[in-house]
Amino acid sequence: MAERRTHSSSRRMLARLRDVMAGTGAPQERLDEIVGLIAAEMNAEVCSAYVRRAGDMLELFANIGFKDTSVHQTRLRVGEGLIGDIAAHARPLALSDAQAHPKFVFRPETGEEVFHSLMGVPILRGGRVIGVLAVQNEKTRKYREEDVETLQTVAMVLAEMVSSGELVGREEMLPADGNALLPLRMEGVRFNAGLAIGTAVLHEPRLAASQMVAEDVGDERARLHLAVNDMHGALEDMFEDEGLIDDGEHREVLETFRMIAEDAGWLKRIDETIQSGLTAEGAVIKVHNDIRSRMSQVSDPYLRERIHDFEDLAHRLLKHLSGHGGPNLEEPLPDDTVLVARNMGPAQLLDYDRTKLRGLVLEEGTVTSHVAIIARALDIPVVGHVRGILGRIEGADPVVVDGDRAQVFIRPGEDVQQAFQETLTAQRRQREAYAALRDLPAETLDGQRVSLMINAGLLADLEHGVEVGADGVGLYRTEVPFMVRSKFPDVDDQEDFYTKVYEEVGERPVVFRSLDVGGDKVLPYWDETNEENPAMGWRAIRISLDRPAMLRQQLRALIRAASGRELRVMFPMVAEVAEFKDARRLFDMEWEREEANGTTMPTALKVGVMLEVPSLAVQMPALMREIDFLSIGSNDLLQFLFASDRGNPRLSDRYDMLSPLVLNFLRTVVRQGEEAGVPVSLCGEMASRPLEAMALVGLGFRRLSVVPPAVGPVKTMIRSLSLPPLEEYLNDLCETTHRSVREQLRTFARDHGILI
Repeated sequence: MAERRTHSSSRRMLARLRDVMAGTGAPQERLDEIVGLIAAEMNAEVCSAYVRRAGDMLELFANIGFKDTSVHQTRLRVGEGLIGDIAAHARPLALSDAQAHPKFVFRPETGEEVFHSLMGVPILRGGRVIGVLAVQNEKTRKYREEDVETLQTVAMVLAEMVSSGELVGREEMLPADGNALLPLRMEGVRFNAGLAIGTAVLHEPRLAASQMVAEDVGDERARLHLAVNDMHGALEDMFEDEGLIDDGEHREVLETFRMIAEDAGWLKRIDETIQSGLTAEGAVIKVHNDIRSRMSQVSDPYLRERIHDFEDLAHRLLKHLSGHGGPNLEEPLPDDTVLVARNMGPAQLLDYDRTKLRGLVLEEGTVTSHVAIIARALDIPVVGHVRGILGRIEGADPVVVDGDRAQVFIRPGEDVQQAFQETLTAQRRQREAYAALRDLPAETLDGQRVSLMINAGLLADLEHGVEVGADGVGLYRTEVPFMVRSKFPDVDDQEDFYTKVYEEVGERPVVFRSLDVGGDKVLPYWDETNEENPAMGWRAIRISLDRPAMLRQQLRALIRAASGRELRVMFPMVAEVAEFKDARRLFDMEWEREEANGTTMPTALKVGVMLEVPSLAVQMPALMREIDFLSIGSNDLLQFLFASDRGNPRLSDRYDMLSPLVLNFLRTVVRQGEEAGVPVSLCGEMASRPLEAMALVGLGFRRLSVVPPAVGPVKTMIRSLSLPPLEEYLNDLCETTHRSVREQLRTFARDHGILI
């Protein structure tokens, strides 16, 4: 009965509070009326509302019960006094004798010496403390847990008004770590070069509800129960995916997640919070804020990580309450969108309108993750490992992403924005100049022709490649379509896709790389294996040879799609000649099978290999007798050559690809190819940078495969280059033992008028 009365009183107060907040009076007038309403409803002589301002100060913004002169005059630092302690720890206090507490601070301008009991709660918004709401009583009063819950509910509704900018300018709304929303520069790791200026869109927006106060509690409870059932059904479907049914550590994680989702205590708290007068959405947010506040104080890292589980579930439940469980992308994107996320998968990135995406910023991730690969394919600048950015940025903040220098500028001043805008304008003009070279060959001043191909993984890449005048596709990553599907595509699906690739490239050649998954590129419908060193684990050709049916299906689809055209296929991550022979044997079996079935066969077949594992270079003479072409994957090759994880921010710049060691290695491979009559190309990141590409051409490479945006800059460099002086200079540099010859090459280019 007492609980029913408490809920009834809370609902009545929230309804009145909603009416006041929706009124037409000035913000200060409405806040004054609100504190009076709270004091009356909670039988308190005092109600105070403090708002957090710049400099980590809590200013008394409204009050009933104190001296009138104290409003806007009384200020406490975060951590100072009882009010400051509530703000510092983001947790409520309920004290029957407040003045006996060691944190109590007396402020004579308030006249609060006559008030003995105090109850206060933080005003939270998106996990940040933006103020404090407190009530006080003259007589000693023991506040009940229900009283604290009621005040927390009121504070949550009040947070909408405090955070709106009506009371305090948005630039003063401080993040939880005490840094004002002022211009900020943060550093990370370059995942993809380039410059982007735009508006921040949070991939995981903070929990929000369009309506906080319920019209009908019964309807809200019914909505909650329906949404919970829908969410559980969706989770069950996910857990029963064929790729997740095997035992392993991932099952333990999923079972833990399932237990949290079905936790009766969590769901009961949400239901009870609705009975206090909040909407179902408001109740989910309030319970999540309470859990986050409590668990953020826990030192155990495992328990602290559970915050993310509850956050995920809260987001899922809110989506089901809104009527859909898919990506919440109804809001129109700004024309210049900079996406900010903790991390994300490739399909999630592709959910967004790519015509409006200008940049991507990640708190986590690696340069080799598939979302980074997709972003590079879309020519989107990416900066990763920007620690803590989600706690320092708001949706709609202006952002500059400097992928070249791995920096992110949040809320930059006008002068900074202007400087970057000028750079961006200059880059656009440069791209226009590159476009003028579209139909001209990549040919040096002394007549040496270089074939410029593109790396691709999406049909959109192929369109871009045609636009920039590429000679063909030197690397088509067949795994990308696999990664964005919910199940493994069958032979017909693959054939259809590869046929579209041929249609897009027209008469230009295309080299298909067989499925390169594993490591950090795990298919969503496969059992994810946890390996200590996934980059050198079960991946690429190793998976294909262990699952030959999968490889044979892909090869069958490629043969059928290439009907009446030349087919070029290469195998990745080959560590020894024997692996290539095993893969080639499977290819020959499929070729014979299709011939016997009367399939219209390709007009020609060329089978090659990617040189990524240094051990294969030792077997080069034997390998050259088996292959039709060789493509060097510089990204993996160099990390294995230096035993340096390129996804590790501490090592990302430790070794330089323009070192004599690397140049000698590459020159040796090119010469072996020339002697054996086997074409050698390079399709890694190294080829996409004009300075590095200059060195490669000087070493003897006549085939380079680059990202589509690099075709113009690399072609410009080649057409300004005379080879004999460069070849002679490189011969001398390769004999040195420097860690890098980057600056020497840069100086050579400048002295010889080479446009890099």
